[in-house]
Amino acid sequence: MDFGFKISKGRGIDLDRCDLSKAALLDEDMAGLRRCMDCGTCTASCSAGGFTPFNIRKVHTLFRRGQYDSLREELSKCMLCGKCTLVCPRSVNLRGAIIKMRTLLSAAQDKDEELDKYLKEL
Repeated sequence: MDFGFKISKGRGIDLDRCDLSKAALLDEDMAGLRRCMDCGTCTASCSAGGFTPFNIRKVHTLFRRGQYDSLREELSKCMLCGKCTLVCPRSVNLRGAIIKMRTLLSAAQDKDEELDKYLKEL
């Protein structure tokens, strides 16, 4: 019987299966991120958000959840102007967090490339 709609796959995230190691490192180095109350002031003031579909809140949430797949491309949209840090009511250093996220993701990519290279040599 056709009811005119389809049941789509759930969007739930199994955090037990996610790799939260990079998020733990970020939390360790940037403890100020815990002060974030997700008010959206950073996203509203973002210069990059005016030119691209960049959303700092979304990036922060995806990183905390361990969903690193598309984050490298998303983080490259940030212009590191620092407006988000200036307008944050909790004085969260988002510019520093973006830099740290980029560093953690690039280090992980370098390790993956080294492992791939090593496995190909075998």
